[in-house]
Amino acid sequence: MNKESIDALIKKNPKLASQRAKLEVMVPGNYCLHRSWGFGKIVDYNAADDRLIIDFEDGKKGHAMAPAFCVDKLEILMPNDLLVRSRTEADVIEEMIKKQPADLICEMISSNENHAMMSTEIERRLARVIGPIKYKKWWTAAKKVLVKDPRIGVPLKKSDPYIYRVDPVKPEDEILEQFRGTKNSKQKIELGEKLYALSENISVVREEMPSILEELTDAIANAKSLSQADRLHGVWVRNNLARDLHEDVETLEPSSGSILDATNDYSELAANLPAQYFKRYLDLISRTYPEKWQAMVEDLLRNSSGKFTSECINFMLEKEMQERISYCLDRWLKEQTIKGPLLFWVVKNRASKKYGSIIEPLVNPRLLAAMFYAIDHEALQNASTRRIPLADLLSDDVTLIPDLLAEANVETANDLAQTLLLNQGFEDLTKKSLLARFIKQFPTVQALLAGQAAETSEEEALIVSQESFNEAKAEYEELVSTKIPENKVAIQVARDHGDLKENSEYKMARQDQDILLSRKSELEIDLSRARVTDFSEATTDNVGIGCIVHLKEGSTGKEQRYSILGAWDSDPENDVLSYKTPLAQALLGKEPGATVSTKIGGNEEQWTILSISLWLDEK
Repeated sequence: MNKESIDALIKKNPKLASQRAKLEVMVPGNYCLHRSWGFGKIVDYNAADDRLIIDFEDGKKGHAMAPAFCVDKLEILMPNDLLVRSRTEADVIEEMIKKQPADLICEMISSNENHAMMSTEIERRLARVIGPIKYKKWWTAAKKVLVKDPRIGVPLKKSDPYIYRVDPVKPEDEILEQFRGTKNSKQKIELGEKLYALSENISVVREEMPSILEELTDAIANAKSLSQADRLHGVWVRNNLARDLHEDVETLEPSSGSILDATNDYSELAANLPAQYFKRYLDLISRTYPEKWQAMVEDLLRNSSGKFTSECINFMLEKEMQERISYCLDRWLKEQTIKGPLLFWVVKNRASKKYGSIIEPLVNPRLLAAMFYAIDHEALQNASTRRIPLADLLSDDVTLIPDLLAEANVETANDLAQTLLLNQGFEDLTKKSLLARFIKQFPTVQALLAGQAAETSEEEALIVSQESFNEAKAEYEELVSTKIPENKVAIQVARDHGDLKENSEYKMARQDQDILLSRKSELEIDLSRARVTDFSEATTDNVGIGCIVHLKEGSTGKEQRYSILGAWDSDPENDVLSYKTPLAQALLGKEPGATVSTKIGGNEEQWTILSISLWLDEK
């Protein structure tokens, strides 16, 4: 765009004056990012039609866009932007990605305002440059390199940014400065660990080491804010540093054994330890309690979750306890005392060669029953917004139910399906999806849905935009994950106040529950009927969803332009109509020149179609 076209555009729409700088860089050759279409390049500007011509990488070549409509949706990228350079200097950027990760991050941060960037922003940019999947593993490895790079200030807390330093600072000097400056005992432990991680040789800070060890020991022994897990972590960090100086770490107090002796809940301690210390923790227990460590590790396994579950299993396998693992899992399954996180591990690893001999005998209908019980129990006990991982796994893994039902008979399948219908841990839409997997193997299960099917006969599909679908889905997820659980808590709190007949708080909470559940049910039905469109199938031959209709009102002669979009897109203030409105319904399928009539509140009005254009062209 040139100065004359920008001046004309602003004169026509004065609100665009604040966007002049952005309009000035909307010129052929520049690259851009669009909220919907993604990465593209401006290849031309058609002054006659006032349209930018953009080639988007997703295949939309020669896409015409009106600057006035896309100025707030289009981000123009400068030539030094890494995303642009990944296309214009692909070999250079690819070399940096493979061999110079620190240089890539330095260039990214140094080009940003104030030479600082939050981790989330770095990740967003890396996803564009490296790819939405590959960047995660790359960034995990790159962060380890950045810790040792004097050009980058690595944040101590997640809420702090990464900083590019014009004058490099040695990492050990920075960490020592932070160590001296903080009074927070937990931060001192974390900084001590970073210091140890810098290199295998701590000689660079050997002179400072005695005072560092003294401060760490004092923090471990006296800080009231530290948990037992923090103290044990601190002892191990201190011992790592002391051992490098060839000291006898077993003589240092407090010791790891003394902290273990002062612990009441070993499972809770494990849950709060950093994952890299899980194996060390199990070794410590086996050395400290030679007479009872096996029973302790079994108890830790039963209450374990996440990576600690695998660590417990692997530790027991190293100790040649495979038969004991199988015995414990089978017993806990029969007693229905096996907990959700351990069930999650069993199911997740059912195809593993390493654990196959342990897990294979457990893959049967009884395991599915235990999963339903654990999910239902957690849903009833948990009123927070936290999701249930085991329920999500059951929903996402499409082969899991068929695998678990392989040895089931019809009666068992029906019983399990009935249990699923009554389960509090699944939403109705999820239940239907899971039941479909039952029905595929056992068609008789279909009878369980007969009552529901009669109530929810197939209705007309709703055509919706991706944006409005996302908004409805977000509202549904907020209801399920936040508002309804909060309401459960409010009901319980109000119930605890006493007499329900005179308890106004309880009545209000129950009324809120009715409203929330009603809205949840309404959204479930609407979302199940929704069919998302990008309006690309609209034409100018006749009025359809995704068209802009130029109308003339019969009684006044006034002209009006309406965009006819999805069922949930209605925005009368901006002249956007849902295709379900009376006027839109009357217009659908009509050609330019046709006249239609509407009757609202007893008043009849006629409308003549002057012209039809595409909403996408003016988006």
